[in-house]
Amino acid sequence: MAELAALLEECLRAAGRAKPSSRVVEVPVCYEPEFALDLVEVASVTGLNPEDVSRVHASGEHRVLMVGFAPGQPYIGGLDPALAVPRRASPRVRVPAGSVAIANGQTAVYPFEISGGWSVIGRTPLALFDAFRDPPSVFSPGDRVRFVPVSRAEFGRLR
Repeated sequence: MAELAALLEECLRAAGRAKPSSRVVEVPVCYEPEFALDLVEVASVTGLNPEDVSRVHASGEHRVLMVGFAPGQPYIGGLDPALAVPRRASPRVRVPAGSVAIANGQTAVYPFEISGGWSVIGRTPLALFDAFRDPPSVFSPGDRVRFVPVSRAEFGRLR
């Protein structure tokens, strides 16, 4: 038991010495209706209009808390409390790759078409995960994230 306590204490000391990433990842997001499956619903729940939802989302300071669930999928903290909507009552079987979604106090970006229960407010053209790229994931824990609104035309060019 003493060995376990000593190991835990060392891990906690090491975590305290860890420095957060200074890297900023810019994520282009198209918040237009064809990509923002739940934007109108989120606006209704929050009392904002759809343009304000996307403006508030893009203006916040965000940080990657962890990468998981699916390879390259970030869980990003720092969502403005005005946008903190609950998870959807019924998850979708398929959420398109690149979907930018919110729930509670976080944003997630879906790296692949997978199931999910968060509210989709936009989409990025970024390829979030590529096993042949070094590093394979666009995101790492601690990265700061800037969501940059782009038009549908810009989305197409970046894709």
